[in-house]
Amino acid sequence: MKKIYYSFWSRLADTIAPRACCVCHNRLAISEEVICASCNIRLPRTRFAASPRDNEMAQNFWIQTPVEKAAALFYYSPRSETANIIYDMKYHHRPEIGTFMGRQTAAEFMQHHFFDDIDVIVPVPISKKRRKQRGYNQSEMIAQGVSEVSGVPVDTTIVSRGIFVDSQTHKHRWGRLENVATAFHLDKPEAVKGKHVLIVDDIITTGATLIALANEIQKAGDVKFSFLSLGYTKS
Repeated sequence: MKKIYYSFWSRLADTIAPRACCVCHNRLAISEEVICASCNIRLPRTRFAASPRDNEMAQNFWIQTPVEKAAALFYYSPRSETANIIYDMKYHHRPEIGTFMGRQTAAEFMQHHFFDDIDVIVPVPISKKRRKQRGYNQSEMIAQGVSEVSGVPVDTTIVSRGIFVDSQTHKHRWGRLENVATAFHLDKPEAVKGKHVLIVDDIITTGATLIALANEIQKAGDVKFSFLSLGYTKS
């Protein structure tokens, strides 16, 4: 009886305010959440989690930082339909997209035991100014979804971000590295010393933000780290 009652109100709410797929923006079925089944099937998955220590994304970090594992759920291309996942999450006040996609990413990555040796999840922090503008940190929402499925705890108090200087969006590779080189501060080194940290972000392009954050976390000593993101931009 309870299930029927819940279904009735869900269907009523969906009739009054239809939900749309964040990729194609067509109406979602009552059983779908955030992304429709058709778009989910067509999502350009990277399959990096099947070989997290040696894939295109991990290899791009080898020269710059000693990453253990690296994987993204899908290939990201600006102005593509798939980019709507990131765009809606960040700029249309849709934090639930991050949580849902985090859960989906974790469920798929767990098939390859990606989280077996991870101790703590650290989402890439944003500045207080940016959080105030957006109302939330999209990387935290993704990390929350990943944690719900994987069981690995999230800690948002380990590192903080300083005053936001400039957007990374239109900068070239070295410009991005310079822009975030001193952007982070390690507040709780004791929380990561001797731990394997999973750093979570929404998109990885040059990897400059993750490298800067990893370098700061390494100051705690005896730290291993891996990277996870929703989107990965092909080089």
